[in-house]
Amino acid sequence: MKCFKAYDIRGRLPDELNADIAYRIGRAFAETVGVGSVVVGYDVRLDSPALAEAVSRGLNDGGCDVIDIGLCGTEEVYFQTAHRGAAGGIMVTASHNPIDYNGMKLVREGARPISGDTGLRDIERKVEANAFAAPVVPAGKLMRDHDKSAYIAHLLGYVDTGRLRPLKIVVNAGNGGAGAVLDLLAPHLPFEFVRIHHEPDGTFPSGIPNPLLPENRAATARAVVESGADLGIAWDGDFDRCFLFDAAGRFIEGYYIVGLLAAQLLEKHPGAKIIHDPRLTWNTIDMVQAAGGVAIESKTGHAFIKERMRAEDAVYGGEMSAHHYFRDFAYCDSGMIPWLLVAERIGSTGIPLAAMLEERMQACPCSGEINFRVEDAAAAVARVMRFYEPQQPQIEHVDGVSVAFAHWRFNLRSSNTEPLLRLNVESRGDEALMRERTAELEGLILHGDA
Repeated sequence: MKCFKAYDIRGRLPDELNADIAYRIGRAFAETVGVGSVVVGYDVRLDSPALAEAVSRGLNDGGCDVIDIGLCGTEEVYFQTAHRGAAGGIMVTASHNPIDYNGMKLVREGARPISGDTGLRDIERKVEANAFAAPVVPAGKLMRDHDKSAYIAHLLGYVDTGRLRPLKIVVNAGNGGAGAVLDLLAPHLPFEFVRIHHEPDGTFPSGIPNPLLPENRAATARAVVESGADLGIAWDGDFDRCFLFDAAGRFIEGYYIVGLLAAQLLEKHPGAKIIHDPRLTWNTIDMVQAAGGVAIESKTGHAFIKERMRAEDAVYGGEMSAHHYFRDFAYCDSGMIPWLLVAERIGSTGIPLAAMLEERMQACPCSGEINFRVEDAAAAVARVMRFYEPQQPQIEHVDGVSVAFAHWRFNLRSSNTEPLLRLNVESRGDEALMRERTAELEGLILHGDA
C-alpha cells in the first residue's frame, strides 16, 4: 500500500489513507502487539481526530484497550507508552507533509519503533489482506486521559531550574502542537516567552511548519530581532524536532546543536557513548572526544538511531536534521528536551548561543543539506564516484556514500521518504574550500561535469 513507508505511515487523503484503512491498521496493530493497552494521540491536522477514532475502533475490536491522550506531540505518545507500560502506541501525524496528507507513527512496548524491519511490513500485509476475524467480544475499552502532568514533570527533570536565569525566548509553534506544552512548562521556568503562531490550527494559516526549509525561518528570525530575544525556537507540527536561532536571528544548523548537546550530557555522564548520523560528522566527533565521550556512527533514521542507542546504552543520539534522542526518554526523540538544555547552558555559563558555537562553526563549516530532484539517483551517484574515486579518498557506505579527503568530506544519499538526492559537505576550517567543492558536486549531480 502506498501509505506504508520505510519508518512509518504517510499518505494523501482520502485515496492513500482514510478511516477504513485506519481501522484496519488498528486491527493489524492489535494482532501484532497482542493483549494490552495502546496509547493513541493525534496532531492538529483537521482529519487527525477522525483517523485516531477509526484506529482506536480497530484496536478495540482487536481486543486492545485504548488510552486516548488527545491532541499532543509525537514524543508524548512515546513518553506515555513507556511511562504507562503500555503494549504499544500510535501517533496520528503527517509531521511536515503537505496539508492533504496524514499518517501514523507506531511503537511497541517500551516505545520501541515499529518500522520496515521490525513489524511494519507485517502490518501492511494484514491491512492489504483485510481478512480479520470477527471483532472480539467483549471489545477493548476506550479511556480518555489528557493529563500531561507526568510528561511535564519528566521534561523539567532534565534541567536544574535553580541554574536557569531569566531569558527572553521567541517560540514559534507553527500553529502545531508545541504551544500547549509550552504553556504548561511556562509557570515552572523564569523565561519570558514571545509567542508567535502559537495557537493550534490545522488549517496552518502561516504554512506547514517545517523550519528545516529556509523559506520557513523568516518569521522566527524577525521576531527574535524585533523583540531583542536571547534565543529563538521553532518546531514542526508534531514537535519531535526543534530548531534554534541565536540572538541575531541567525538559524543554527542542527549539526552544531548535536555537538553542543553531546558535550553537555557528557558533563553529567562522563565517558558515555554518543550516537550520530553519517551526513556531517567531524564537529560531533571532535566535541565528543574533547569531552571524554565515545562517538559512534549509525545509519540515518530514527529506527536505526534508537536501535543503536539501545545496543550501546548511549546517553544521547543526534541527527543533523534536528532529531535529538535521549536514553532517559526511552531512547526516543524529543523537541522539548534540547531547547531546555540549551537554555540551561546559556544561564549557567552566561555565554550566548552564538558565542558557544562560533568557534565550532568556523572549525567545521558545512553546506547544510542540499536536495536535488534527479531522474536517476543511482546514475548521479555513479557520476560523482567516477570523478572522485581516482583521487583515492576514504569511502564508507554506512548510509548512502560518505567520501572523505584530508580537509573536506561529503555524504550523498537518497531520501527514504521523498524522491530526492541529499548532499552534505563540510571542511576542516576552510569555508571557501567547502563552497568550491559543493559547487563542484552540484555540477556533477545535475550536469555530469564539475
